Amino acid sequence: MPLRFEFPDARDWRYLIESLETIIEEANFVADSEGLRLRALDPSRIAMVDLFLPRESFTTYEIDEEQMRIGVNFEDFNKILKRAKAQDKVLCKVEGGRLRVTLAGKAERTFSLPLLDIVGEELPVPRVSFDVMAKMVSDTLRDAVKEAGLVSDSVKFIGEERELKVEARSDKGEWEAIFSLEKGSLIEYEVKQPAQSSYSLTYLDDIIGKAYRISDLVTVEFSTNKPVCLTFDIAGGGTLKFFLAPRLES
Repeated sequence: MPLRFEFPDARDWRYLIESLETIIEEANFVADSEGLRLRALDPSRIAMVDLFLPRESFTTYEIDEEQMRIGVNFEDFNKILKRAKAQDKVLCKVEGGRLRVTLAGKAERTFSLPLLDIVGEELPVPRVSFDVMAKMVSDTLRDAVKEAGLVSDSVKFIGEERELKVEARSDKGEWEAIFSLEKGSLIEYEVKQPAQSSYSLTYLDDIIGKAYRISDLVTVEFSTNKPVCLTFDIAGGGTLKFFLAPRLES
């Protein structure tokens, strides 16, 4: 069998796939001896996802080939994973041009999806230097994004020396939140130089609204008028990163 892996919690795997589905419809997982990778752009090329799951993230991880591409439709994949129950494990096998997904609990249910032949460019890791880094509880950022969306469709991150400000403004009104190490709303905070940049709330709400369930913490990195990077750490040493292009102000 070319590839076989087991993830210990089917619902966590579902949350991961749901997070990917927020910005991409279909893409290739790339499997090798180190683990699973996925890097893809959304159709509008505004957002990019960069996922790495080392083999240590899995209960079982076996691959017979040097490298393998697994093209999947995430809507179809997610429909299967929504059938997962508490305490289920998920087992994925690639054989015969198909991805076989088994949800194993008190009963074993197996689904089969055709592998897609997805041709796309090899995307490099974005080379962006960040002036501001803030680590916080992911729930906190999710709540801030939800509140900002009450008054605007974009949000501005402002990194100052001692605090991170997040604000939204429009004809509907104004909103602001302030986070700092001193008040305990930030876990880590570094500022090389003050920076500010605005981003689409539609994308942020979609991304954070799903990904917060994967990790208790999120790291936010940005510079003036450059992409923001949101990093969610996954148990077992994995990382899920989203890059979102800035919304340039006139």
